[in-house]
Amino acid sequence: MPPPIPSPAEAGPETTAPPTSPTLRAVPWMAGWLGLMVVMAVSGRQATRELDVFQIMEVRSLIGLLLLAPLVYAAGGLRAMATARPGQHVVRNVVHYGAQYAWLYALTLIPLAQLVALEFTMPIWTLLLAAAFLGEQLHRWKVVAVVLGVAGVVLIVRPAQAGVSPGQLIALAAAGGFAVSVILVKSLTRSEEATKIMFWMLVVQ
Repeated sequence: MPPPIPSPAEAGPETTAPPTSPTLRAVPWMAGWLGLMVVMAVSGRQATRELDVFQIMEVRSLIGLLLLAPLVYAAGGLRAMATARPGQHVVRNVVHYGAQYAWLYALTLIPLAQLVALEFTMPIWTLLLAAAFLGEQLHRWKVVAVVLGVAGVVLIVRPAQAGVSPGQLIALAAAGGFAVSVILVKSLTRSEEATKIMFWMLVVQ
């Protein structure tokens, strides 16, 4: 005869998997973002050979609205996109538009590998801005990361050898603008959903 199936009381408490930390859940999203940024850099380099930067930005926003439309519909339509923070959306997206424009323009001035390397200084500026304006703690390892990041920028730019080129300065300005945009997005996520933030980004831009 098969053994009797124990009742829930006899079986003891159920075992549940430990919850995944927010940091670990963010890793694949950030990895995907980095991969897509590289794809956008390569395609942007190709596009700037034939199109003006403004044209690329306009087409990018229009295509983005089409791709976002199903998510807007699923979230409740245009009525659900109403926001109580229009001013912050406008400020964030003016900064983001300027950073994106500078980034694409820098593509036409400096090598692609150099642009990508300089763009990856964005986490440095984001760390410093988060500590200054969001009250996030700047622990020892974060300070080490900032110092190493700045050293990496110096190695890439090499100002002592040939000076800093306009393209490099524009790329660094773009990275700083993206960092400001990230801080404003972090603030917006306290009351706004991701779909709404994306919607207003594309509409304003």
